[in-house]
Amino acid sequence: MKTEKEKMINGELYNPSDKELAGERARARSLVRSFNETSEVEEEKRLSLLKKLFGSTGEQIYVESTFRCDYGYNIHVGENFYANFDCTILDGGRVTIGENCMIAPGVHIYTNTHPVGAEERVTEIEYTKSVTIGDHVWIGGRAVINPGVIIGNNAVIASGAVVIKDVPDNVVVGGNPARIVRKLD
Repeated sequence: MKTEKEKMINGELYNPSDKELAGERARARSLVRSFNETSEVEEEKRLSLLKKLFGSTGEQIYVESTFRCDYGYNIHVGENFYANFDCTILDGGRVTIGENCMIAPGVHIYTNTHPVGAEERVTEIEYTKSVTIGDHVWIGGRAVINPGVIIGNNAVIASGAVVIKDVPDNVVVGGNPARIVRKLD
């Protein structure tokens, strides 16, 4: 029989109130609180906390306070990752972010989602869909990346965009829902 954590990671319906998952969220929130309370000049301490929190990282990463996430261990970021103020990543599912990616202020990335049928939804079960972001991606301020989205290499997500479907390589997308605004050379 699968644990609720195994179901969560596999994208199956699971109960987020499970004791193991609640404990892991509490651990992540403790690390996040410690991170957010550090001074910007405490670079080594901040990096150490992020490396304890995230599943994997490149050597050069920088995240501004405040930052929020659910578990942390499902977040994998590449070399030269930068997240500006007020980034939120709901990482019940895996979030993979490539190299040389920049996230502007207020960006939200979601893997968690809920059944659309009211009877099932009110039971508080949910499921996850992984998010993958390629290399050399820039995500503009207040953009939202929804569950299951794959963003290609060299893509630019305009400020305020709500991304609900995959984004190919070398394009700029914007709007709600996000659509291709132009192709990049």
